Formats: sequence, structure tokens, C-alpha cells
Amino acid sequence: MALSQVAGRLIGVRQHVVDPGGGGAHRVPHPVEAVVVGGGIAGMSAAVVLAERGVRVTVLEAAPTLGGRLGAWPQELADGVQANEHGFHAFFRQYYNWRSILRRVDPELRFLRPVPGYPILSADWPTEEFGRLPPAPPANLLALLLRSPSLRLADLRAMDRDAALPLLTYDPVRTYAEFDGATADELLDSLRLPDRARAMLFEVFSHSFFNHEAEMSAAEMIAQFHFYLLGNPEGLAFDCPDEDYGTAIWQPLAGHVERHGGRVRTGVAATRLDRSPAGWRVSAADGSAYPAGHVVLAVDPPALAALVTASPVLAGAAPELVAAMPAFGTPGPPYAVARYWCDGDVDAGRAVFSGVSRQPTLDSVTLYHRLENESRRWAERTGGSVLELHAYACEPGVPAEELAERMRAELVALWPEAARLRVRELRARVEAQAPAFTPGGHAGRPGVRTDADGLYLAGDGIRTDFPSALMERSAATGIVAANHILRAEGGAAEPVRSIRPRGLLARR
Repeated sequence: MALSQVAGRLIGVRQHVVDPGGGGAHRVPHPVEAVVVGGGIAGMSAAVVLAERGVRVTVLEAAPTLGGRLGAWPQELADGVQANEHGFHAFFRQYYNWRSILRRVDPELRFLRPVPGYPILSADWPTEEFGRLPPAPPANLLALLLRSPSLRLADLRAMDRDAALPLLTYDPVRTYAEFDGATADELLDSLRLPDRARAMLFEVFSHSFFNHEAEMSAAEMIAQFHFYLLGNPEGLAFDCPDEDYGTAIWQPLAGHVERHGGRVRTGVAATRLDRSPAGWRVSAADGSAYPAGHVVLAVDPPALAALVTASPVLAGAAPELVAAMPAFGTPGPPYAVARYWCDGDVDAGRAVFSGVSRQPTLDSVTLYHRLENESRRWAERTGGSVLELHAYACEPGVPAEELAERMRAELVALWPEAARLRVRELRARVEAQAPAFTPGGHAGRPGVRTDADGLYLAGDGIRTDFPSALMERSAATGIVAANHILRAEGGAAEPVRSIRPRGLLARR
């Protein structure tokens, strides 16, 4: 344990138990049927817990492969088949619930490898390095202020310290009551930071949540600063799988669910919910139907809104859920992912993953041939490289290939040697499925439990009353949904954990 973590524990910066679990039988004492709609992180987390407790759970995933935005699929190239994915994901070490699910198939998490460094690149300013900060606050914050090339002592003196205080006083109730109506842009304006510090330390962070700071709630930005930096005992270091997500995660997890009596169905799109003698009936596009006492809807916001709209029974059974859908079902801005297979490599000293600040399109670059084994083997065989360029919140209406070329040109401005790489293959796409965190939206954001008995929600856009985000929120809400079902049926709940629940200076 690092010295900063020891010091942090003295002031409560440590792993916290949200729900100790237990309270019932290890396996439900009578037959229970459940349907989980969506086979991504949230849905599969719910399915793992339910299947282990003896619930007869069926997972329905519309896509041909599991994973949602963490999915992977075989991609035909001119010289064979390579795995492709929806974009790089960092497995941060405070993702306690997601890592607990992953330990079902790899107890030591050997497939996760540390990613060295966490640089933030700019064409205008020196590189920031987040990966070498001490793990825990307050040491990490002090080190950032002392080491950052983007923030000088004079800048700290000029900063509005009263405006910065909410970053240290996060509270799950007061923060949203006071700041959810403002934008992250307005919060950053109030800090009076120099443009360089704002771009390198804050804007690059808000983009990671697939939202523009001008369209993102200030309260949500404060909450995520707390989750990743100011309340997190594990630091900004992260790990990544050494194989594609399908091989490393989804195939093993599907096997785990099925070994415990569950069913995992891919290529089966749920189209409608109705009431049935069992409680609920989920109908699918292929004509099949699945009766169940409990249903977990673990799909992205647009898909959830479409399913709710297509289920007239919910107007009477879950009017609050129906009322929330017009706002919740509108996703955040589109994001673009471009994977390049090239005939050469960038300089050996380039980081495996780099964030990017203030480029018009490009937000991150990942060197997959230095990360995943299959890409590494392809690069060794061909003498090439596999690069992924990612735009987290891009301009709507622009074709994927055009966005890819914009990102590539912006990469050359940062890494000039990238100009000499010849592209052998390019696969680019634009998607708009991530949740929006718009100002004023928190009060209407649905939580895990809906106003209909036996109907639950899970996903990274679902509200929690404890700190969480991105993959970890997906896993945590899936587990919470499973726990509601288990407690209703006499089964033992799964423990749920998170970081320090309030900011370092928050009032009790």
C-alpha cells in the first residue's frame, strides 16, 4: 500500500461498503424466472448474480455479440480476420463491482495488464501526466498542483477558491441540488483558471464522459471528479485486457451464466413488455416470448425509450418511467471510433494510451499492437501497427470516414511520424448511444427500481445514490437490480462497494 493510501485511509479515503449483501439463502428457496434485456456490462452483471443464486435467468441481446459498448466482433480484413471493438475502455482500479464480476471467470484478474502512464497531449502546451500521481487524496491533489506544467503558483493565487470549493465538498444530495442547473462550462468559467489549465486538466476530463462541457451538468462533473480523483483511494492508474473483449470477458461470462443454469441469447431483440400470469412477458422480434416474474432492462437510453414506447402496458403500470423517457432516451452527442491497420509504427516511446486536449475532433489514441495479443501478433507478422483514434463527442452528421481522416490529421500534428504510415485497412463508425448528463436532468433521471413491481433498470445512465460512473456504474446498477430481485424472493444479496461517499471537505 502506497504512503498516500495509508494517509488517505486516516481521513476515510478507502473502499466503502454500500450494501453488505447477504440476508437470505445462498440459492433462492423456490423457482424464480427473470429476463434481462441487454447483454452488456449491466445486463451480464445482473445475470451473473442471479444465476449464481439459482434464479432461472434469460439474457436477450439484440446484437450478434455480447458487450454493448464494450463489445467485440470479428472483422474481415484483406489478410484475414481481426477482432474489432467499440473503442478503448480503461479498467480503473476503483471499479470494485465490475472487477468482482470479472473475478468470476479469472479470480486473479490475470487478463488485465497495467497500462503505463496516462499522458494528456496537446499541440500547444507541454504534456500532462496523470499516471504518475500518488494514488490517494489529498496527496494526489497536492502533487498535481505542484507538478503540473499547466498550473503555476500565480494561477492558483488568481483562481476563485470559493468557486473551486465544491470540487472538494461533493455530496450526493447537496451537490445536485446546488449545481445540477448549471453547465460544466459555467463552473469552469467561475474558477478563473488560465486557458491552458482549463483545457489540460478539466476539459479533457469532461469529454471522457461523452458529453460537451457546455451541455453537461456541473453537478455531474463534480461527482466524477470526486469518483476518479478526489475521493478515489486507488489512483488514476488503470488496466486493460490483453485479449479482445469478446475473448477475455464475454465468452467466459456467458459460459459462467450458462453453467449456473442461465440462458444467454444473442441476436434476439426484445420488442415489447406485457403483463402475464407470471408477472411479465417479454416479446422478441423473432416471435419468441419469455414470461418472468422479474425483468431487468439493461440497454442504452435510446433503446430503453423505444422499448418503453412500444409497451403500452407501461403507461398504467409504470407512469413515472414512461414520463422520464423523452428526456432520458435522448443520448449524448455522437462519438466516433476509427481503427487503422498501418504498414509501419509510431515512435517506440509513444504511450499505449494518450488523452488529447483541444483538437477539434480527436480525444484519444490507443496503440492496440502494444496492448492486445491479437493485434500484437498481426503487427509482428506484417511489420505494421494497429492504431485506434477516438472522438468522444463529435460533430453530428459527419460521415465516419471523414471524421477518421480528421482525427488522423490531428494525430500527425501531435506525432509527426504518423504522417509516414501507409493505411492498409480502416474501419470507422459513428454511434450515438451514450447517456446525456444535461443540466437539470438529474431529478428526472430514473433509478434502478421503477414504479412497476418486478421491473428494474441498469446501465451507465441510471442514477445511483453512491459514487459511480461508466463501466462501474453499469456493473453496480446491474448488481443492485439483481439484489432487489433476490431480496424479494428470499435469496442472499451480492455485496456492493464504492469509494468514499462524500468529498474531503463535505459537511455531514
